[in-house]
Amino acid sequence: MGLLQQLTALFGSKGDDTMNVATKTFPVTKTDEEWRRILTAEQYQVLRGHGTERPGSCALNHEKRAGTFSCAGCGQKLFVAAKKFESGTGWPSFDQPLPGAVEETVDRSWGMVRTEVHCSSCGGHLGHVFPDGPPPTGLRYCINGVALTFEPA
Repeated sequence: MGLLQQLTALFGSKGDDTMNVATKTFPVTKTDEEWRRILTAEQYQVLRGHGTERPGSCALNHEKRAGTFSCAGCGQKLFVAAKKFESGTGWPSFDQPLPGAVEETVDRSWGMVRTEVHCSSCGGHLGHVFPDGPPPTGLRYCINGVALTFEPA
């Protein structure tokens, strides 16, 4: 079974009725100028421009303390450290987000179909989710570290 079929089996069909992040109104909204003012250039490129940081470039990839990872754009809590694992990809990886913290859309960029993950509060692009994670979920939320902040417990 191919990856697209695996994703469809895990998440269901997400065809043309998929929510368009660019047109949705989120609880936290800012103008482009406001986002540029509060985010670093790299954070802006990832969170607002759907970019990807260079693998292995973020210190949060190596964060091992107990605590909470939040959205660097709006501060919403996204993942707990207990759900983080070493995937070997160069990006922080989690097997499960906090309930209601993220939303997913179909990403058809780069000639492939992937499932994009974004913050449910501000719509900021976080990364992607793949069906190759560890038990019990079998999911790997591959998240740009620059899109996150960390608060130790």
